[in-house]
Amino acid sequence: MTPIRRIIVGRGLRAFGDGMIAILLPVYLEKLGYSPIGVGVIATSTLLGSALLVLVLGFSAHRVRLRRGLLAAALLLAGTGLGFAFVQAFWPLLLIAFVGTLNPSGGDVSVFLPLEHTLVAQLVPGNERTSAYARYSFVGSIGAAIGSLAVGGLDWMDAVLPPGMAARSLFLLYGAIGLATLLLYVKLPDMEAANPQSAVPLGPSRRRVYGLAALFAVDAFGGGFIVNSLLALWLFERFGLSVAMTGAIFFATGICSSFSYFVAARLAARFGLVNTMVFTHLPSSVFLILAAFAPTLPLAVVLLVLRSLLSQMDVPTRSSYVMAVVEPAERPAAASVTAVPRSLASALSPALAGWALTISSFGWPLVFAGVLKIAYDLALLQRFRAIRPPEESEQAENSRAPET
Repeated sequence: MTPIRRIIVGRGLRAFGDGMIAILLPVYLEKLGYSPIGVGVIATSTLLGSALLVLVLGFSAHRVRLRRGLLAAALLLAGTGLGFAFVQAFWPLLLIAFVGTLNPSGGDVSVFLPLEHTLVAQLVPGNERTSAYARYSFVGSIGAAIGSLAVGGLDWMDAVLPPGMAARSLFLLYGAIGLATLLLYVKLPDMEAANPQSAVPLGPSRRRVYGLAALFAVDAFGGGFIVNSLLALWLFERFGLSVAMTGAIFFATGICSSFSYFVAARLAARFGLVNTMVFTHLPSSVFLILAAFAPTLPLAVVLLVLRSLLSQMDVPTRSSYVMAVVEPAERPAAASVTAVPRSLASALSPALAGWALTISSFGWPLVFAGVLKIAYDLALLQRFRAIRPPEESEQAENSRAPET
């Protein structure tokens, strides 16, 4: 198996666990007697801990051997599953959530992300980079969708297993995914993040990266209001859905998102990375806001599905854009620096969303998220539309060159 395939398979395994945990977590915590605020605080803790870990990586990424970093992250994933399987008290759970790898959101916010993105950028040529990230994101989205569907078996497991064992079993499965990822990544090439002589935390691209990081933080703060765990909680409270039905909805939206990645790669090749990011993201945010006002479940589901067809097209294009507009030696630091504000910002809003849901079952978190994301899109277009990756600049020059 090639290194790229190992990375993509590993992404799929972790995404399966994330899709499962995103729905399992609020169900499990509510059964333990925790309120929506408690669920939101633990979700915030998971995102905040991931952000700080990625921040530490950002300061040392240019000296990290990528395989070793990924192996350490896989061990942490395994430990997180074991911790949640056997601990029920709030403060220990909060601590495990903070230091562990649980992901209540729809995207990957863990320490795996900058390490894998850097490795992918080193292993593929520039003209194949966006397609490689599309495949990476596609497998992740499919994995998360299947994980969301699989958690629907929780009701059946509760009926045949002793009380509490069903949820524990799924957390143990999450831990086993960490061990499987460890075995998969053992055979990755032992590459450094960059040439030690040229590696720098951030150099000529510093202002550009900080600008992107600030805008990505706005987008992530909005996204934190609708992390999958809290979106599931809204569906539970607003429409009284079962776990199985909620899992099926997340499966459908995940499948729709999965195929959009390849469309994004084609659009980016024709219209550019920034244009693709913005003009697919804007209508998805409108659909999200409209879903909050949907009076019936079928209409809400239709709007969420329409959103999912567009909302994730910026994922592979964003990753490709960051890797393209910085110097190769800056890529590990750029991946971490742009990921950290996203994680920190997204860590703040789940607790606010949980508080909003204790006041009303109306989808205020969806409205807040949609408005913030629209603001991010407009600012990104205004600030970075003229900054093109090298391959886009070359394509523009070739198109203007006179024929001989």
